[in-house]
Amino acid sequence: MTSRQRGITLSGALMWMIVLALGGLFAAKLLPAYVEYYGVVKILKAMEQNGDTKGTVRDIRASFERRNAIEGVKSITGEDLEITKEGGEAVVTATWAVKVPVVYNISACLDFTSTTAK
Repeated sequence: MTSRQRGITLSGALMWMIVLALGGLFAAKLLPAYVEYYGVVKILKAMEQNGDTKGTVRDIRASFERRNAIEGVKSITGEDLEITKEGGEAVVTATWAVKVPVVYNISACLDFTSTTAK
């Protein structure tokens, strides 16, 4: 009677460790950009819920800046917002791109868009 051994080889374990390390590196490098994105989404939702999108363009930009002072988003400012009118309602859109250096000459380019349009 022969018994079969089961388990993982050293080369298999090293391969998985490399894959997990690279995944962790990408996650650590890209996380701040996504945190800022969700900060902008939060700001725009709060502005819409509180009726801050019903004022003038200047008021909308000022409201974004006030809320951004708390959130601390550095990728976009009130001046970068695109404010249009659709169906009598103001639609605020924030669009920006982030280039995140990953390793040496490899970078990740991320494009973000958040809007109050439904």
